[in-house]
Amino acid sequence: MGGSIIGERFVAMSFGESHGRCVGIVVDGCPAGLPLDESDIQGLLDLRKPGQSVVMTQRKEEDRVEIISGIFNGNTTGAPICMLIWNKDSDSRPYEMIKNIPRPGHADYPAMVKYGGFADYRGGGRFSGRLTATLVMAGAVAGKLLKRTLGIETVAYTTEIGTVKAGNITPANIATRYSNDVRCPDPAAAEKMREAILQARKDGDSLGGVIECITSSLPVGLGEPIFASLESDLSKALFSIPAVKAVEFGSGFAGSKRRGSENNDVYMIRDGKVVTKTNNAGGILGGLSNGMPLVIRVGFKPAASIAKTQETLDIAKNSQTYLEVPGRHDPCVVPRAPPVVECVVSMVLADHAIRAGLIPPVLK
Repeated sequence: MGGSIIGERFVAMSFGESHGRCVGIVVDGCPAGLPLDESDIQGLLDLRKPGQSVVMTQRKEEDRVEIISGIFNGNTTGAPICMLIWNKDSDSRPYEMIKNIPRPGHADYPAMVKYGGFADYRGGGRFSGRLTATLVMAGAVAGKLLKRTLGIETVAYTTEIGTVKAGNITPANIATRYSNDVRCPDPAAAEKMREAILQARKDGDSLGGVIECITSSLPVGLGEPIFASLESDLSKALFSIPAVKAVEFGSGFAGSKRRGSENNDVYMIRDGKVVTKTNNAGGILGGLSNGMPLVIRVGFKPAASIAKTQETLDIAKNSQTYLEVPGRHDPCVVPRAPPVVECVVSMVLADHAIRAGLIPPVLK
């Protein structure tokens, strides 16, 4: 199976390139009978699309989704669902100038070697953050399926950008996460994050950051150990998002510094249900969901395409050179990432829920 396909029962195949005619995705395995139209997809695409604020790339794309197949009379039919958006504001001229000069921190060089020089280098081609729009389209379908059948909801938000960390995060302000440019629930931290991004852009540089993602109402037992454990499949999917370099669950790396007596989650009964007093496991034990909220943190590296002068190699001349990356780029990809993370998590959870027999092939 090729690298553009993910999932076993809820399967998604991504297609398109950053500066090609369109980007899109085909979803196979979605049950019949799910009410679905383009507005269900568009809301999440609008949260991810470029050009929304000064902290994002100024590439102006409408990102208007078109559902090509798999929907009839307002419901899914059980057939493959093909969705796409047209690229309307791509400018490939800057990439012609640097096609033989790999950008530091980008996939240009390994892609050039792997595909023998035939890879589409415009805008990064298949390696561009533009392809996250395809993940959002599939994940929007998965998210609606999970909410309608099992009441499962996933939310993601920014907790760190550069050295700025959010501190005041509550369920109430998580609900307001999209009310600011950086998608951070902590208003004071959000303003500092915004200032840090603008300063990095002014310096011709970029910043990375961390997204936290929480899923509630998960049933116990999702996951297929060993190699398709819930952590395994979530990690694989999340690392498919461009610029992701770290994924941790629950207490993660902090837990590795504790004693077992500090990190173990004690079982108890609350309202007739088995729960744990703490959630250092992040909702997964032994690769299976344990009924507690799924807690994931995703680390994004600084955007590789920056205006600041960097040393690199001219492949055609086999000599060192200097590069200031032209074009329109995000000074920080993190503000556009929360809906992407939400959707990728939803795709994996939908796949596992169907595999577990919790979602039937036809919805009543």
